[in-house]
Amino acid sequence: MYYMDQFVQIGRRTRFIGIGVLTVLIIACGGTTDEVVPAASTSTPEPTVTQTQSLPPTSTALATVVAAEEPTATSQPASEAREVIVLPFEDEAERAVALELKERWGWDTNLNERTIQLTELFVILSKDLIIPVDHPTFASVENAPDYMLPREPVVAVVIDGDARAYPLAMLMWHEIVNDTVGGVPVTVTFCPLCNTSITFERVVNGQELTFGTSGMLRRSDLVMWDRQSQSLWQQITGNAIVGDFAADKTVLKQLPSAIIAWETFAESYPEGKLLKRVRNSVGMPIREYENPPYAGYDNVDSQPFLFLDPVDDRLVATSRVLTIDGETPVAYPFTFLEETPVLNDSVNGEDIVAFFENGTFSAFFNEAFVHQPVGSVTVFSRNVGNQTLTFELSDTGITDVETESDWNLVGTAIGGELEGTQLKPVVHANHFWFSWAVFKPETQIRHSSDDLSG
Repeated sequence: MYYMDQFVQIGRRTRFIGIGVLTVLIIACGGTTDEVVPAASTSTPEPTVTQTQSLPPTSTALATVVAAEEPTATSQPASEAREVIVLPFEDEAERAVALELKERWGWDTNLNERTIQLTELFVILSKDLIIPVDHPTFASVENAPDYMLPREPVVAVVIDGDARAYPLAMLMWHEIVNDTVGGVPVTVTFCPLCNTSITFERVVNGQELTFGTSGMLRRSDLVMWDRQSQSLWQQITGNAIVGDFAADKTVLKQLPSAIIAWETFAESYPEGKLLKRVRNSVGMPIREYENPPYAGYDNVDSQPFLFLDPVDDRLVATSRVLTIDGETPVAYPFTFLEETPVLNDSVNGEDIVAFFENGTFSAFFNEAFVHQPVGSVTVFSRNVGNQTLTFELSDTGITDVETESDWNLVGTAIGGELEGTQLKPVVHANHFWFSWAVFKPETQIRHSSDDLSG
């Protein structure tokens, strides 16, 4: 990975930008590499002036990326002339950013409603230039394309018996899929820079929203936008941060989903569906889906991209963690889960079990552009009827102590007294540590069996 040895200076503040990651961001959406615009932080009221620079490609693997389709109709080019808008911001830096968003980038967001400072936003690209998948198509598990690797990661979403797999190889390039699963409108999201996959219900106060990529980052995390109000949303938390929905501090409802290996999904849900690759009018994939961007980004020595906050040094920044939110947020390092692949615990009063599977690939190639196994985890409630089950590894796999039933990695009893029973999934996520800790600094890390309360 390349890191810049020069600066983009805007106003009186200087921000470091990782050229390698930025180049991939721009190439990934089919854009040019001519300019980078932090929305940020200038001490003058005039719109910021962008210093242009030539950015080298991060790898030969990205040199032949298929050109992108045209941006959606919601995208507006930065060069489009717009009426000058005067906004009533007392702070000069905030006003300058607001003008930049309105005049240069074409945002019609209600910027007067916000829960953050606008200077926290980095504008990298125009809205939806990283193209979300708005019209997903699927293949059956039985007829899945042969390009799927057994251990490659997919996001599994199961609602009312409708099981769907969304490959991270695709979400790396598109970041958002608007879909309907089991009759429920959902948006499946993935922020590559934070290694964060979260699924949200996209009906808010009776209104169905569709989400896109804003082209902005905050604390290195994806900032989404809804096309109905043009409000901005923080992906990790689901909070509306700018716009009409920020007025009442709306939070999207997170739905249970899990990153698992493709073969685990296929074996567990033989009637399930797989998201198919997006193709252009002549039938060619619009991205090199088999060559994920950001190679080496999850290396322990990597510096998170456009992350200016201090890194919580209780763990290495890009350590993978299982997180469960609540009154006391909890994080389990993958290194501990690998040693304890069946973990019984209690989190915020709920008895949970986590099943860790070794061998699931990372969404990222390593620096040698080779798949690397990192593992994956699923989480469920341990309560079945009036019983609280205790799970363990046995000679036959995962069993519970109380009934000696056999269970699979997606929480289904496949033998014994409870055969056919489905454990209730628990909302959780897998993050890089730095990205979770900055939003949830009160997180309790559970490193060992001594830390468990289950």
